[in-house]
Amino acid sequence: MTTGLATTTPPKTMGKLPRVDGPLKVTGAAMYSSDYNLPGMLYAVPVCAKIPSGTITALDASVAEKMPGVKAVYSHGNIGKLYRAAPPSGFVGILDEQRPPLEDEFVRYYGQYVAVVVAQTFEQATAAADKVKVTYRKSDHDVSDKLKTDEKPKVDFHRGDPDAAFASAAVKIDETYATPTETHNPIELHASVASWDGQGFTVYETTQAVMNHRNVMSQMLGVPEENIRVISRFLGSGFGGKLWPWPHTFLAASASRNLGRPVKLVVARSSMFESVGHRPRTQQRFRLGATAEGKLVALMHDSLNHTSILDDYSEGCSEATPYSYSTANLRATSAIVRRNVGTPTSMRGPGAVPGLFAMESAMDELAIKLKMDPIKLRLMNEPEKDEGLNLPFSSRHFVECLNTGAEKFGWAQRTPGVGSMKKDGLILGWGVAGCSWIAERTEAQAAVDLLQTGVVRVSTATQDIGTGTYTALSQMVSTKLGVPHDRIEVVLGDTRLPPGPISGGSWATASLVPAVMQAIEKAKGTLFAVATGAKGTQFDGAKPDALAFTDGRVHLKDKSPDTGVPFEEILNKGNIRVASGQGSSQGTFGDPNKKFSLHSFGAQFAEVTWQPETARLRVSRVVTVIDGGHIINPKPARNQIEGAVVMGVGMAIFEETHYDPKFGLPLNNNLADYMVTTNADSPAIDVTFLDHPDTVLNELGARGVGEIGLAGIAAAITNAVYHATGVRVRELPVRIEDLLGAKRDVA
Repeated sequence: MTTGLATTTPPKTMGKLPRVDGPLKVTGAAMYSSDYNLPGMLYAVPVCAKIPSGTITALDASVAEKMPGVKAVYSHGNIGKLYRAAPPSGFVGILDEQRPPLEDEFVRYYGQYVAVVVAQTFEQATAAADKVKVTYRKSDHDVSDKLKTDEKPKVDFHRGDPDAAFASAAVKIDETYATPTETHNPIELHASVASWDGQGFTVYETTQAVMNHRNVMSQMLGVPEENIRVISRFLGSGFGGKLWPWPHTFLAASASRNLGRPVKLVVARSSMFESVGHRPRTQQRFRLGATAEGKLVALMHDSLNHTSILDDYSEGCSEATPYSYSTANLRATSAIVRRNVGTPTSMRGPGAVPGLFAMESAMDELAIKLKMDPIKLRLMNEPEKDEGLNLPFSSRHFVECLNTGAEKFGWAQRTPGVGSMKKDGLILGWGVAGCSWIAERTEAQAAVDLLQTGVVRVSTATQDIGTGTYTALSQMVSTKLGVPHDRIEVVLGDTRLPPGPISGGSWATASLVPAVMQAIEKAKGTLFAVATGAKGTQFDGAKPDALAFTDGRVHLKDKSPDTGVPFEEILNKGNIRVASGQGSSQGTFGDPNKKFSLHSFGAQFAEVTWQPETARLRVSRVVTVIDGGHIINPKPARNQIEGAVVMGVGMAIFEETHYDPKFGLPLNNNLADYMVTTNADSPAIDVTFLDHPDTVLNELGARGVGEIGLAGIAAAITNAVYHATGVRVRELPVRIEDLLGAKRDVA
C-alpha cells in the first residue's frame, strides 16, 4: 500500500456540527438569486431560436412592443455593445460560451437567444416574447450521437511504446465505450437579477464562482471590476453548470443598463437543456494489454467528445488514466467533434467520471478474460508512484479502499459465474470499480474579525453551493479559537469580500484552510498587541508572544485558560471595536516545482437485482469507501457521497438527453421526460471514509469529496449488470432492450 506522507494521527476533530445554514433553508429565510425583488424591477424573457442552424433574415417585434407593460425588445441591432472576454488566466476570466449573446444573426443551436423582451411583469414579458416573429434561412445541421473526426487527435499523455507492447501482449482488450449527453438539473433554475446605478452593477446571480463572474462581466460589459458587485449567498445546487457565466447574465445586465432599472431574468426549465451547458457525449476506445498473469503491459485511451460549433470544449476523459494503474507503456489522446448544440461545460467530476467508466469497464473485461478476480487484477497493478508525473503520491490508500470495501460488501461470497448468484428469487450481480479525483488548491483569501461584541466573523468571497462551506468555516474557527458556533458569523458569496475560490473541483475547503488559519493567527496577533498595550488589563507590560488564545479566552501560555479573560473584554478595555487578520492561500495548479501527486481515491461496490421474467433491473446496494484526506465534518461529507451515488445510478441506468435529428432540439427538455433517480430507485448506501489526513495539501489534511463519489459508480453498476445478465453494456445508460435483445455470455 502506498501511503506517501499521510500522517497517522489525525488533526483535532471538528465534530459532527449540523449545518449552520440549515435553519435558514428549512424556514425559507435563505435568499436565492431569483428571490430578490428590487424596487422598480422589470422582467426579461428571451426569445429562443426554433432552428439549430441558419441565419436570421428578419425579426419583427412590432406587435410585441405594443403589448401591455412591454418596455423594450432587444436583438442584435439594439442590445448595445458587448465585448468578448480575453483568454482566461488561471481561474479568472473563464466562460464556456465565448460568443456574447445577440452578437450576430447566425444561429448555431436550437434555443440560442435571438432576442429578449423586457416588461413590467413576467407574464407580460412571456406573452410578448411569444409574439416576436423571427424568420430564418435554415442551413444543414448535425446533432448526431455517432462521433467521428478527421482531425489529428491531441496526445494528452505518453510513455514507452504502447503500440508494440499491445501488439505482443498475451491478453488484450480493445473496446469502445460511450456516455450520452447529460443535462444538469438542479432544482434552482439559473437566474440573474441585475441593477445598474449609472456607474456599475449589482448582480444577484446563480454562480459557483462570484469572483470569476465579476471578472467576465467586467470584460464583456466594458465596466471596471470595482464597479461590479456579484452576490450569491445561497445556491440551489449547480453540479458544475453554474461554475461559469452564461448568456442570460449579459442580457439582464445590458437591459438594466439600457433602461436604468433592475431586471430579473430566470432561465426556463426547457432552456436549461439548451443554453447553460451539459456534459457532452463521449466515445472512448480503450485498449489494454496484459501478461497471462494479469500484469498490464500496455494501455491506450482514445477519447472523443462533442462540442458546439464555435467553442472548443474538451471533456478531458483521460484525467485519471496516467496514474491509476502501473504500466510502462501508455498513451492517451483526445479530440473534439462539432455539433449544433449549446456549448458543453463541467458536470460533476468532468473528465474523470466518463473516463473512469471506460477504464473501469475495460479492467473488468480484462479480469474476466484472465479468469481473475477483478479486485486481484487491480491490486496486482497498483503503482508505487504517479507514473504520469513521475512523482510520489502525497497520500494514496486505494488498496485499503478495495480491501475495506470488499469486507463491508461481502465480496468473499461472490461466485464469478454469470447469473450464478440468487436471492429471494432474483438474480444478483456484483460489480466493483476504482475511483479517483484530483486534490488541489486554488488561490484564496479570507478575513477573520474578533469583534468587541464577542462574535468572531470569518469572511471570504467564495460561496456555499449546498456542500457545507458555511459549516466547515465555522468549524475551523471554533476548533482553532474555542469559540462556540453560536458566536461565529460566516459571511460568503459577495465580491466585496476577500477573493475566495471557486466552488468547483472539490477544492473550496482545501483552498480556504491555509487562508483561514493564517487569518486567525494574524487576528490573534492583533488581539495580543491590544492585550499587552492597553492599560488596565492583566497583561499590561507582558510580551505578545507570551500569550495564548484558548476557549475564547486570552491567557498566559504557562497559565490555565481559566486564569485568562474573554477576548471581547480585552477589546472593550482597549476601546477597540475589532481585531482583524487577513490570510491567503497559494494555488497548487501548474506549480513547476510540485513534489507530490495530489489525488483522492476510492472503491465502489454495487449490487444489482435482475428479474428476467418482468425485465426489471434495480441497483439494490452500494458500498463506497473513500480516501479523501481528513474529513472535517463527516455528516455533510457523507451527504455528498450519498448524493453522488444517487447521481451515479442515474448516470448508469437513466440519464440521457435526446436530440431530435430532424429539428435539432432536445426532446426530453423537462423533469417529466428527462429521467433521474428518484427515492424509489435509490439503493441502500454504505459510506466509509478512511480519514487519512493529507497534510501536504493543507495543515488539516483535508481534501474535497464532492466529485469523487460519482466517479466509478456507473462502471461498478454495469460490471454488476454483466455479472447478473451476461450482457456487457458499453454505452450508457443501460437499456432494458440491451438486456433483452443482446447476446449473453454463458456462465
